[in-house]
Amino acid sequence: MATVLPNLASHDLDVSRLLFDLKRCGELVSKFTGWLDPDVIATYVTNGLIEQFGCAFTRIWLVEPDRRALRLVASSGLYTRLDGDFARVPMGAFKVGKIAQHCIPFLSNCLPDEDWVKDRDWAIANNIQGFAGLPLMADDQAIGVLAIFSHRPMAPEFLEVLQILSLSVAGALASAVNHQAVLQTPEQAHLSEQMAALLGRQRLSLLGTEQPLALPVTQLLLQMANQLVELSCQYCRLVYDTDTVVLEAMLAADPTQPWGEQALTEIFHDILVSGQVLDAEFQTHTGPDMAQVRLRLPQQVTAPQPLKTVSPLSEREQEVMQLLAQGHRDRDIAEQLYISERTVKFHAKNMLEKLGVRTRIQAIFEATQKGWLK
Repeated sequence: MATVLPNLASHDLDVSRLLFDLKRCGELVSKFTGWLDPDVIATYVTNGLIEQFGCAFTRIWLVEPDRRALRLVASSGLYTRLDGDFARVPMGAFKVGKIAQHCIPFLSNCLPDEDWVKDRDWAIANNIQGFAGLPLMADDQAIGVLAIFSHRPMAPEFLEVLQILSLSVAGALASAVNHQAVLQTPEQAHLSEQMAALLGRQRLSLLGTEQPLALPVTQLLLQMANQLVELSCQYCRLVYDTDTVVLEAMLAADPTQPWGEQALTEIFHDILVSGQVLDAEFQTHTGPDMAQVRLRLPQQVTAPQPLKTVSPLSEREQEVMQLLAQGHRDRDIAEQLYISERTVKFHAKNMLEKLGVRTRIQAIFEATQKGWLK
């Protein structure tokens, strides 16, 4: 005879649901770890929330440098345009601006009844019941706001899940924003200063006198530093030798889950792939509670005389490549060339395919080797 089991308690179901939601958030975060474009990260997050949790639509605003307003950088679900009424929100205005100003997470399951809602008829017509707004915090201030709208009421526990997610999102966005900021003034900032901006409060030691590095080398080291931001980096130092530069870092580990060589190789896979064309040496050493990673690169990439070959890239693709090599973001390139960001990404994808490489750093290196970049 089959045994009849008692129904699961409501508390058990709530805990199981919470753990499941946390797992899905962890999977979402793992996808954009190490990315360096804030707009792309934001869009991936809003798309992921739609796909994973069935929200009506989600949005992310980033605080502008002067902290007087927020700029809409990602919108998914019912609305995907970035040029509507809320494309730019003054700090402290509307609910989004207040969340950024006061840094207080907010959840409501009666959106049409809220007195701050600008268009209640819109909320009723689109059956929007739930709204969650969370500040994206970095260095004790909001750098952005994440907003989620839903057709169904959201459990209070889901707000806790979103708060945990927002910490990872904020960290990734802060690193990407810092990275893009220092790239705008590469001549004024030494590599150590750019890396310190990425690492935040993590201490960076500099040994030796900083020397000008080949552009692909600089970009790979910055990519490595951005990856370290996402890990438990306890110590990091940049060492200049006669003709090489070395980046070393110590990573703390959970005693119950010590670092392994294979895990580190997977984490730094993109670094290894890009480093192959630069004659990089990547070493790891693992222990029960600590791991060391070491990336050694030549300061200058010795290239033969440019080959007299015709570039397979179109004129537009070469223009995009040149601007990428100068450290410009996709949005900046789009503005300079009077094209859309989607078109920039389209040209970048074509460049990778034509040059037979996987990353933009590899593409820049290949184009430099062949004499297609000046």
